[in-house]
Amino acid sequence: MNYQTKMKLMRWNRKPFIAYALLGITGFMYIVQEVMGGSTNPRVLVLLGAKVNELIILGDWYRLITPMFLHIGITHLLFNALILYFLGIQLESIFGHWRFFLLYLFSAIAGNAASFAFNQSISAGASTALFGLFGSTLVLGKLFPSNPQIGAMAKNFSLLIVLNLVFGILSPGVDMAGHVGGLLGGYLLAYALSAPRAWEKNKQRQFVYALIYVGVVAVFIFIGYSRLVPITRLFN
Repeated sequence: MNYQTKMKLMRWNRKPFIAYALLGITGFMYIVQEVMGGSTNPRVLVLLGAKVNELIILGDWYRLITPMFLHIGITHLLFNALILYFLGIQLESIFGHWRFFLLYLFSAIAGNAASFAFNQSISAGASTALFGLFGSTLVLGKLFPSNPQIGAMAKNFSLLIVLNLVFGILSPGVDMAGHVGGLLGGYLLAYALSAPRAWEKNKQRQFVYALIYVGVVAVFIFIGYSRLVPITRLFN
C-alpha cells in the first residue's frame, strides 16, 4: 500500500460513515413508507416492522430492531435525523465506527424491549437509539476525565436529556418506556464498549456492564412476554 492510498484510507476512517449510513437507511425507509401508503398508516408501519407486542410474542423478535428505521410523519423523521447528525458525528469520532454502531443498535434493542414491557401501543422511531446516545454522554466524563472539552459536552447533553424527558412526559403519545429503556441501555453500553482512547480501560468492568445490560434487556422481555402470556404457561 503506497503513501497516497494510506492517506486516503486515514481520511476515510476519520469520516462518520456509520452515522451517514444510518441517516441514509432511515431516509430510504421513510420514502418506502410513503410509497406504500404513508408513514402514518398503521398497516404500513406493521408491514415494515414497527413494534407490535402481539407479533413479537408470535415470533417477530426482529421487531426489537426494525422500529428504529421507521418514523411516523415528516416532523418525527426530521427531528430524529437532526439529533443523529449532530450527536452521532461527535460520538462516532469518540467511540470509533464499530463501537458507535453497536451502541446505536443495542440501545435501540434495550429501548424497544422496555417499550415491549411497558407500552402496549404500536411504536416506531429512532428515539430508542438516540436516547441511548444521550445515555452514553453521561459516561464520557468518566472515560475521559482529563479532557475538558469532552467533559463540557457531557454536561451540556445532561441538560438536553432532562429537557427531552420532560418534553416526552408532557407530550401525549410519546413512548416514554422506549426512551428511558434506550437511555439506560446507552449508559450501560458506554461502559461495556469503552472507547479507543479512553483514559482507563478495565476489561472486568466492561464485562460486568455487558452482563448487566443483557440482564436488563432479559427482564424487559420477560415482563413483556408475561403480560401477554399467562405466567403459568411460561413454566409448562
